[in-house]
Parts: sequence; C-alpha cells; structure tokens
Amino acid sequence: MRVAVLSSGGKDSTAAWWWATCRGWDVCVIITLVVEGDSPMFQVPNTRFTQLQANAADVPWEHRVIDGTEGPDFEALVDMLTSYRLDGFVSGALRSDYQRNRLERLGESLGLRTWTPLWHQRPHDHLRGLAAHGFEVMITSVSAEGLDASWLGRTLDGDALDELEALSRIHRFNVDGEGGEYETLVVRAPMFPGRLNLSWTPVWEGRRGHLKMA
Repeated sequence: MRVAVLSSGGKDSTAAWWWATCRGWDVCVIITLVVEGDSPMFQVPNTRFTQLQANAADVPWEHRVIDGTEGPDFEALVDMLTSYRLDGFVSGALRSDYQRNRLERLGESLGLRTWTPLWHQRPHDHLRGLAAHGFEVMITSVSAEGLDASWLGRTLDGDALDELEALSRIHRFNVDGEGGEYETLVVRAPMFPGRLNLSWTPVWEGRRGHLKMA
C-alpha cells in the first residue's frame, strides 16, 4: 500500500504515520500545509519542523504555504497528493467531523482511500500509548485556563500526563488538546529515534503562549 501522511508534526498526525508504518505500508511522502493565519482544519504553529521529522526518517516532505481559507487549502493539498502515485492517504483526525468529512470527500474525488486510525480513540489511551512507545511529545503552545507558561517546551511523559489529566478535570478542558487547548511537536518517535535538534524562545501573552522556534 502506497500512502501519504498528512502531518503537522504534532502528536496525532505523527501517531497516524507510525500506524501506517506498523502496517508495513510504503509511506511515500509526508505532506504539510503551512498555515500563515488561522485555520479550522489544520494546525498552525511550528508545522515547518515536520521537515526535520521527515528528513530524520528518510521520507520525502512536501509542503505548501496557505492562508487557511477553505477551498484554497484543499487546492494545495490536491496539488501535492496528485504528484505521487498513491493508493490513499492517512491523517490524525481524532474527533472533528468537519476535518474527517472534508478529507473523506477529497479522497473520493481523487479516487484515493482515506484512513483516520485515531478516530474516537480514548484520550487517556492515546496519550499514555504514545509515551509508552517512545514518542517524545513537546508542548509548543497553550491557550487554556490551567495551562501556564511552565508548560511551554514540556514533554508529555508520565509525570506531565498525571498533572495534565488532573488540570483537565479541574478546568474542564480536553486533555488531548482536541479543542485547541495546546499544540505539540513530536521530537522523537519510532520512525526517527534520534531526537530532533531544536532551540526555542517562549513567548507569553498574558493568558496564552507559544514557542518561537529556530
């Protein structure tokens, strides 16, 4: 099976990449839409660093820069998908019907199969499973009550997950970040066991913040 993986570099899309690899499929390309602006569909911060993951795993990386507007975003995606001979593509959608439905319609229009292997996976199982299987997931932005500047750059290991789960119960946010409470970048994974070499500066804006990465 020849597939593309749609990836932002975050925990969900990287887990979907790993799922495809575990099935023995040929991951032909990692595809990233780099959003300059806002998008209800795609992760925004630090997605360019997906290139480092792809390079470390020796997989081609394709990207297009978009403004996040619905319509042109998929035109860019079609351009990349049709550049490769593929059977389908894999994404890390968790619970957004909007995301999944748009991707499934795109696949149908291109004659490609689509897979969303994390769909409705239990948040606890998802996060704990990543840590248990060697994923080093770093928080790159936070925007939820209960998550302060100390979370920027923090790795979601066992202790951090204990704290995150406790805070999610107190402040009533999605522990897996599905509502945009935080964003992540995977800096180590089974597909690229060598840790990515990154540097950053934390930027805090009163009630939210992000890592300015280099």
